[in-house]
Amino acid sequence: MSLVNAYCSEHTTIESELQAELRRATIDSVPMAMILGAPEVFTFGQNFIRSFGGKRVLDIGTFTGASALAWALAVPDGTGEVLTFDINLSDYKKYGVPIISKCKKTFKKIRAIEGPALENLDKLIADGQSGSFDFAFIDADKTNYSKYYDRCVTLLRKGGVIFVDNCLWDGSVCQETTRTDESSVAIHEANEKIFHDDRTYSAILNLGDGTHVAFKK
Repeated sequence: MSLVNAYCSEHTTIESELQAELRRATIDSVPMAMILGAPEVFTFGQNFIRSFGGKRVLDIGTFTGASALAWALAVPDGTGEVLTFDINLSDYKKYGVPIISKCKKTFKKIRAIEGPALENLDKLIADGQSGSFDFAFIDADKTNYSKYYDRCVTLLRKGGVIFVDNCLWDGSVCQETTRTDESSVAIHEANEKIFHDDRTYSAILNLGDGTHVAFKK
């Protein structure tokens, strides 16, 4: 992380005790800890949710539950709901649940859904839930980013916000010569799709590993 990025992160990130505990547990114990989302991205997302009174959140890519926890802390008690999706919830159950459940009012706002996220998002659409969510966070398998984005646009209300994480992929998306893997190609294609999409307004921010923010028109 550059000196400028570190300074920005230090003056952005605010973590609750539960968030700090879960982040430490993930870094200390989980082999794939490097895929943990950046805490400054979580803080920025929480700021959006709180600023427009967001209540219903889609969280695509659960891992140990750090992002789901962030959104659950931001949505209101009683009416707030976070639907988090992952093909395998074993890390969430092993590391996230024991920590997050220490705060019952936060934990009960999270509904973890195991299985292919695309299928489960399509079920929500088929169940008539289009236009009923306020915020979406996409941080799962990169090859499906464009498809996740499309489903989220459908499920979000007018004025809803989507965060697409890792949209810079350590800078590899910036030039054709460095897009040498399937993920970097897929992320670049998603960035292009979002930029040209007339359903949303959008901007790429150099936040974390890049955050593509899209606002549904």
